[in-house]
Amino acid sequence: MERGAGSNVEQTLRHLRAVDGTAPPAPATPATPLTLEDLYRTHRMRLVRIAMLLVDEPATAEDVVQEAFTGLHRNWGNLRDAAAAVGYLRTAVVNGSRSVLRRRKTARDYTPPHPTNARSAESLAMLTAEHQAVVKALSQLPPRQREVLVLRYYGDLTEAEIADTAGISKGTVKSTASRALDALQKIMAGGGQ
Repeated sequence: MERGAGSNVEQTLRHLRAVDGTAPPAPATPATPLTLEDLYRTHRMRLVRIAMLLVDEPATAEDVVQEAFTGLHRNWGNLRDAAAAVGYLRTAVVNGSRSVLRRRKTARDYTPPHPTNARSAESLAMLTAEHQAVVKALSQLPPRQREVLVLRYYGDLTEAEIADTAGISKGTVKSTASRALDALQKIMAGGGQ
């Protein structure tokens, strides 16, 4: 980087800090002990601006800073001096911002273990009206009844194969299929379950 360009950037940053009101506060006089309230009043907005630059969301930045002050309150008795309190806050804000960014990345990278059961609009559009009504009615059945009917009529499985697949007895397959067909008929007739 050129020397002139570097000094321009530094001047701009100093100017922004002065305009923004984030210039470092004057040191406290040793005669007056610094309180948590003093630190909050003096450093809160500066820390929020730092967090804002790190996490890009005002509400999240506020939360990060609030957590930092809460942590400082919990550890107030363990601090060496007021300068250590400001350092603690700064470190807590940076670490809190990192945690937010890690959680965001984890959320973005998360893939649900099972795809949803919802059918696409394209697949529904290709079905006949009667077929659509059956699919809609099937979705209203209890899970086991729906499984048995789907395996029987869409999977073309025998009662024994359904029993093996679903982990139920052959008799349960028969009774569940019977109840499911009755319920499906009522749903299709508009009478509900």
